Amino acid sequence: AASRRRKQLSQQSDGDRDLQEHRQRIQALSEETAQSLKRNVYQNYRQFIETAREISYLESEMYQLSHILTEQKGIMEAVTQALLLQADRDDPALGARRAAADPFLPLSAKEAAASEEGRQRTLTTLLEKVEGCRDLLPESPGKYLVYNGDLVEYDADHMAQIQRVHAFLMNDCLLVATALPNRRGAYRYDALYPLDGLAVVNVKDNPPMKDMFKLLMFPESRIFQAENAKIKKEWLEVLEETKRNRALSEKRRLEQEALPRPAPTPPESTNPFEEDEDDEEEEPSAEEEVVDLSLEWIQELPEDLDVCIAQRDFEGAVDLLDKLNEYLGDKPVSQPVKELRAKVDERVRQLTDVLVFELSPDRSLRGGPRATRRAVSQLIRLGQSTKACELFLKNRAAAVQTAIRQLRIEGATLLYIHKLCHVFFTSLLETAREFETDFAGNNGCYSAFVVWARSSMKMFVDAFSKQVFDSKESLSTAAECVKVAKEHCKQLSEIGLDLTFIIHALLVKDIKGALQSYKDIIIEATKHRNSEEMWRRMNLMTPEALGKLREEMKSCGVGNFDQYTGDDCWVNLSYTVVAFTKQTMAFLEEALKLYFPELHMVLLESLVEIILVAVQHVDYSLRCEQDPEKKAFIRQNASFLYETVLPVVEKRFEEGVGKPAKQLQDLRNASRLMRVNPESTTSVV
Repeated sequence: AASRRRKQLSQQSDGDRDLQEHRQRIQALSEETAQSLKRNVYQNYRQFIETAREISYLESEMYQLSHILTEQKGIMEAVTQALLLQADRDDPALGARRAAADPFLPLSAKEAAASEEGRQRTLTTLLEKVEGCRDLLPESPGKYLVYNGDLVEYDADHMAQIQRVHAFLMNDCLLVATALPNRRGAYRYDALYPLDGLAVVNVKDNPPMKDMFKLLMFPESRIFQAENAKIKKEWLEVLEETKRNRALSEKRRLEQEALPRPAPTPPESTNPFEEDEDDEEEEPSAEEEVVDLSLEWIQELPEDLDVCIAQRDFEGAVDLLDKLNEYLGDKPVSQPVKELRAKVDERVRQLTDVLVFELSPDRSLRGGPRATRRAVSQLIRLGQSTKACELFLKNRAAAVQTAIRQLRIEGATLLYIHKLCHVFFTSLLETAREFETDFAGNNGCYSAFVVWARSSMKMFVDAFSKQVFDSKESLSTAAECVKVAKEHCKQLSEIGLDLTFIIHALLVKDIKGALQSYKDIIIEATKHRNSEEMWRRMNLMTPEALGKLREEMKSCGVGNFDQYTGDDCWVNLSYTVVAFTKQTMAFLEEALKLYFPELHMVLLESLVEIILVAVQHVDYSLRCEQDPEKKAFIRQNASFLYETVLPVVEKRFEEGVGKPAKQLQDLRNASRLMRVNPESTTSVV
């Protein structure tokens, strides 16, 4: 069909131009179709993501509803059993008739005691088959076996089978044991989990992984697979029911302990002074307030904290703790309160460990400083501002270091320094603002931030110096890089943080080395030119070259250069003196960009050494030259050097530094002696 269509188009077309137009039209339609397909795929992909997110929300809500319904069912069954047991105690005859009519009703007290004794014997028999649990699981009158069975444990990350285990569920804990390979029916102790800190989560079937459930025990979790769906359902139901029964029994125990107990009658005493003392001691006990711990939210507080920690609802957990502290704030500390505090403190430690892990550098460092605000704020609410400050700063230090390492080293040093300064100082500024937001009421933490900023600045200077100074860049490039770093550093003044003195202190050693190295290069170049000096005038050959030299000297600060130019393109100065002037002024301009007070003497001594090389050469040539014409030319170069170049250097140094240099003044005054007595054989230096 396609070949016939092409043949028809060829027959209908008049020539190559029509075929080209058809081809362009088809290509345009093809591109338009491709763009339309891309847009449709993108829209469908976005809708798919939104649908998946909604499905996830609905699934979590269904799990919550299922959990709530299961709890309500268990509460109703427990209330019904409690009412029936109370009725049996009040009317034994009615209980006997009900038992005869329905054999599945709760047992009587005697039968219940016999049943409990049998369950304890069963527990003892089974635990004899588990090695290593006798000392870890002491016998107690109220402990009995509720349920047990074989399970298969899977890895939570890779869903790979780990081992076969046998689980023993007791009324207050869960024992997990592994099967011994060569002894059938014998097991070895693996783990013991109290029901108070245990959470059960149903795992949705995803063939071939099915009939699984997860046990959450902070900070770990384990996944087990039952033999079939029926056994899995039994495990889930019996675990939830046992946890509820445990919570109810604990609640009743706390209620009984909270009831006021009658004080024992003291024995009669014949001492008349003890009566007054007893009266004084009885008054505060009579006024002692009984703390009501039977409230529903207090009884469910430990489990609610476990749920909040498991669901990463840190704010909810801290809100519960604040509510409890407010309730117990003015209450006396009794034994039930101490026990409740012990349970809550254990949850607080778990919550703190989770928050600490959230701030650890091992976690993802993306998201900037704001990503840590949630964990930091909750640690501060828990009264651990110092730990929150330390972890926050460690997290940000790791983030800054990672950002610097990920920078690609460009061929141009200045381009890399621009990127480095932008990344570092932007991160430092964002960290400072976030720190000010999170720790606004904790003034004691600001000193820690200043110490952290100094250490971060040292890390930045290490990367900066390695790229700028260790690679032996030119002084002009180093000056531009330092200027960029100083400009970025001034941005921190927006938040009242001035780190300029720190960057100066960290860079002073490298800048000193760069100045001395460049000084040595200028001195060697000047000595090399001096050794080849012929004391001849410069011929620039073209007016353009002469104009260019005028502009260069003008940029160096030499405004009267025209008086040293001759006819045509001649300059009445030596090439050595002109080259020395340009090189010295360039060195001074670049050094002033790097200047700060700690470098004052280094820069001044370097200038004096450079100038002395030229002064000594002119002095020596003037004393040794015998030709009168050359001697006059040398004297003219000396006049340019002493009366033009040295004042320009002195003036520019004073403008850049802010104060005059006595050493340069002394050097210029000493040169005046040589001009007064040029025939002297005494050296200026």
